[in-house]
Amino acid sequence: MFRTALRNVLAHKARLLMTVLAVMLGVAFVSGTLVFTNTISDAYQKSSAKGFGQVDVAIRPEGRKDAGDTIGKDPKLTQALLDKASKAPGAGSAIGVVNGFTAVAGKNGKLVGNGFQSQGGNYWGTEDPRYPLTSGHAPRGANEVAIDSRTAARAGYKVGDTVRLSVDGPVLTPTVAGVFTTDDGNVAAGGSLALFDTATAQRLFHRVGEFDEIDVKAAPGTSQTALRGALDQVVPKDVASTTTGRRLADDQATQIASAMSGMKTGLLVFAGIALFVGTFIIANTFTMLVAQRTKELALLRAVGASRRQVTRSVLVEAFFVGAVAAVTGLVAGIGIGAAMRSLMGTLGATVPDGPLVISPGTVATALLVGVLITMLAAWLPGRRAARIPPVAAMSSVHAQATTKSLVVRNALGALFAAAGVAVALYATTMSGSDGQAPMGLGAVLLIIGVFVLTPLLSRPLIAAAAPVLRIFGVSGKLARQNSVRNPRRTAATASALMIGLTLITGMTVMAGSLQKSIDKMASSAIKADYVVSMANGNSLSPDVAKTLSGLDGVTATSPLRNAPSRIDGETEYLTGVNGASIARLTDLKVDEGAFEVGGARVVVDKDTADSHHWKAGSGFTVAYEDGAKKRLTVAGVYEGNQMINGIILDAATLAPHQDDASDMQVMLKTSSGTSDATKARLEKALGDNPAIQVQDKKDISNGIAQMFTLLLNMLYGLLAMAVIVAVLGVINTLAMSVFERSQEIGMLRAIGLDRKGIKRMVRLESLVISLFGGVLGIGLGVFFGWAAGELVGSRMATYELVLPWARMALFLLLAATVGVLAALWPARRAARLNMLTAIKSE
Repeated sequence: MFRTALRNVLAHKARLLMTVLAVMLGVAFVSGTLVFTNTISDAYQKSSAKGFGQVDVAIRPEGRKDAGDTIGKDPKLTQALLDKASKAPGAGSAIGVVNGFTAVAGKNGKLVGNGFQSQGGNYWGTEDPRYPLTSGHAPRGANEVAIDSRTAARAGYKVGDTVRLSVDGPVLTPTVAGVFTTDDGNVAAGGSLALFDTATAQRLFHRVGEFDEIDVKAAPGTSQTALRGALDQVVPKDVASTTTGRRLADDQATQIASAMSGMKTGLLVFAGIALFVGTFIIANTFTMLVAQRTKELALLRAVGASRRQVTRSVLVEAFFVGAVAAVTGLVAGIGIGAAMRSLMGTLGATVPDGPLVISPGTVATALLVGVLITMLAAWLPGRRAARIPPVAAMSSVHAQATTKSLVVRNALGALFAAAGVAVALYATTMSGSDGQAPMGLGAVLLIIGVFVLTPLLSRPLIAAAAPVLRIFGVSGKLARQNSVRNPRRTAATASALMIGLTLITGMTVMAGSLQKSIDKMASSAIKADYVVSMANGNSLSPDVAKTLSGLDGVTATSPLRNAPSRIDGETEYLTGVNGASIARLTDLKVDEGAFEVGGARVVVDKDTADSHHWKAGSGFTVAYEDGAKKRLTVAGVYEGNQMINGIILDAATLAPHQDDASDMQVMLKTSSGTSDATKARLEKALGDNPAIQVQDKKDISNGIAQMFTLLLNMLYGLLAMAVIVAVLGVINTLAMSVFERSQEIGMLRAIGLDRKGIKRMVRLESLVISLFGGVLGIGLGVFFGWAAGELVGSRMATYELVLPWARMALFLLLAATVGVLAALWPARRAARLNMLTAIKSE
């Protein structure tokens, strides 16, 4: 039986090629994802480990100890503590570390580095061992800065040049005093690092007289553990904690692995989808191969082979096919992983240097996935073939599906589909994350149900295309009949395309609806002409609001300033605004009371008011972040949204209780309204700072659209794998169908149907099957998009369903294109059959 199975594999090389390709693509995606994420993770981990080379023990603030960790004074790392640490037994040297966001502009005025990876810090003394200088000298005073060599090379800076940079808003123009090298992981990943002298860094990062961390280097002969023990004796437990450099490197490696796991999971999901779609093709292929060898298998049964041996022979075939596909998929996956890494560099996302990582786990996973998927998909066709009685099979009486089996199948499909719809509808009545699990379960049940029902659905849906097919005469009529001749095969072929289009359509509906809803929220909640914020989401200096309010033509400004507080034992965030102008800059619906902010009078969003049982006129006591308490009064209750919500009070009331005030954003209104000239004037007043963005409502909308477009394009690219696999499935099904119907095609040629007619028949059959899958996929995608939208809408008052008709028409056109392209080779093959040879074939 083993030799028979091996012979069958070698005898049907052409027929099994598409199956190998389908499995190979899925395996390549899985192995490529693992190679890519492992390579990136390993490079970051090694880079971060180098970054801790000068740290044997780090001293860090212990953090606040009161309830909620939001109120009261932070413990401080002072110069006195640094002096103590440097004199501890076993300590060789100690460095005080100050760091924070610093945006460096290139000579073209654009931001160098990647947003949050644009960092700043302090250069310790005249020779900082962390940052060896390659040219120049250590920065001295407020007008000098040192920058890393990668940033200097990218931006074209050298010692003596003037560089434009920003810490929290205002533009600084120091001179480049020195250029240094660093093993910092952020710089290796494409970020930038700017260093000031310690006093300047403390002032810029609001740490005057303080440090963010103290790094201690051990004296020769002292271990990290021994040094940590000595430091624990001199560092107050309620002020700071100590950690060894080895532990810091391990923790950062764990964080990097955790961060990469999200990307890995997302990519593997799409690889799983491709494999899932490929499973249909494999099952379809083996079903047809087994059906074509019914007499052969029956003969094996007649000469003594048992059912198990027949099933086993099919599984052995599947094993060889899966093994070949897995090995080629692994090789292709290694290439994909390398290409993805190079692509990141092309897109500007620099990755630390390091070798391509091909772990034993990746190899094992690729081989296991390829072989198991193929064997599982082939098991059912093999088992079905073994159950055909030898006499019936040898007499060409094929075991057709009985009425009972079809009734059972349709009943099960209807049950699954109904359960899926019911669970999905139930999930829409839930709120937020509570409904995610039921929604996912409903989606799986519904897809399974529709897949089981596709043979039943194929007849009426394909029959609907009959009027159009009649235009093509005999070829069209034959195409329709061929499409419904074997509903199970048609269903399995169409289902592969259906799944891909379901996901694409559902995501497109969701993205379009969310974009529209956020646009609506922005236009309905904000009356301001412009919103000013940091491009990376960091806080703005209060100086930005002062600069804007003093400009000619600016009629109203207000910062939005966040601060933690404690109310009734719970943490609540306060939003400080300009009480005199906030009503002119926002348009929030007031449910009760009045929108009045000033002194002790505040306004509260409805959700917060309900949670505390407040109404207009209610009073409550707030504990500010410095521990001070004050009685406030609710002047009004408004309807909040994702952009503006919570407790809003006057910034003047909040300011005395903040050590370092900073703004999330600044809203402003101008006498001239929005225009390119006004925007340019505002940007110039802020120093043409690359780290600050000035946006009107249109800019906000375009930013949202760009984000969704980028996300969708990435998803389309990933889901293209599933569509490619689906194309292979259609080609495979048609090619085998042509082989199966050789005698019939020969008869058609003999009675007068020419080669063009044969080609047209096969192409129309492919087109009908593809459009059938496309219609099902788009219909399911719209339902899932609507259901998921209802779930999101429970937390977004402005949510409304948007059906992207143009894109759905494009998806249907894509399905039709798949059908036309997939039919090219099978149609050509059918037309070139020798009619006499075909008629004599069995």
